[in-house]
Amino acid sequence: MIGDTVVRSDPPSPAARPGTLPRLPHWPHQDHPSRTAPGASRRRGSRTRRRGSSGPSGQRRRTAIGHTDRVTASLDGKVAVVTGASSGIGRAIALLFAQEGAQVVVADLHPSPREGGRPTCDAIADAGGVARFVGTDLADPAAIERLVSTVVDAHGSIDVLVNNAATFVGKPLLETSLEEWDRVFAVNLRAVFLLTKLVVGQMLGQPAHAGVRGRIVNISSQHGMLAAPGDVSYGTSKSGVVYITRQVAADYAGRGIICNAVAPGKIVTGTSPADHDDERLAWSRARTPFPRLGEPADVARAALFLAGDDATFISGVNLLVDGGWTAS
Repeated sequence: MIGDTVVRSDPPSPAARPGTLPRLPHWPHQDHPSRTAPGASRRRGSRTRRRGSSGPSGQRRRTAIGHTDRVTASLDGKVAVVTGASSGIGRAIALLFAQEGAQVVVADLHPSPREGGRPTCDAIADAGGVARFVGTDLADPAAIERLVSTVVDAHGSIDVLVNNAATFVGKPLLETSLEEWDRVFAVNLRAVFLLTKLVVGQMLGQPAHAGVRGRIVNISSQHGMLAAPGDVSYGTSKSGVVYITRQVAADYAGRGIICNAVAPGKIVTGTSPADHDDERLAWSRARTPFPRLGEPADVARAALFLAGDDATFISGVNLLVDGGWTAS
């Protein structure tokens, strides 16, 4: 059974503005073009949106979700589907996309973050954003179809898809069963194939803006290029994500579909047993040239760039966010 919970909030007045979204550290302010204004609304079958107030070019003002930005944000009014967005990297992506004006669809098994804290949709709504939770088992093809139809029925389009959800068993070749292999591939690669196929079909029927009908961002891994020690199914599945990113980019760029990937290195999310293993963390720190390990926000910022209009003439890229691990 698929769940569907909608969390919405109208932009608050200055006197009653709710708390801001969790801040993402060390991120310099960026100026982003947008085809809509903040406070935009969308009705099914139409891309007409109401305009918010604006000032002279370059004027800054307080946005509806409580952070200072330019008159437009990079994803204003766009519908973004993020899988695995209840926790970890997916949660950081969903929060940042909402902060940048997107109407976010959180597709996950459960709404509660594994690392604790407020559900993603609640955190977005508390800050004045718009989010919808759609309970989805990505190992179930029928659930993937319901996810897409639910989003299109509610919003009329899908502008951005982030294939983030993943699972792992953490076993080497001789210890991995066929059942475990199939389970990892069902979520990490088959779901990417099925969801991307359905969403690209939807995007091709949408009007193009600056030559773009939709953007796909896949979360791959540095282990799509380098071996994943002791985890054959995870590394192999992520190499497939890298490949399908390039294939979709090559096949559909001419029709307005942009497809890229972000390949995280060691990201400390608090959702993995490895994040609480001092020996493994020490090894990762020694292996990473950067003076710290990665944070979910690092991946979210890369995904935001690839999902937004600033990423022009870029498709088929697998952007490493690994603190120099692969380069070294």
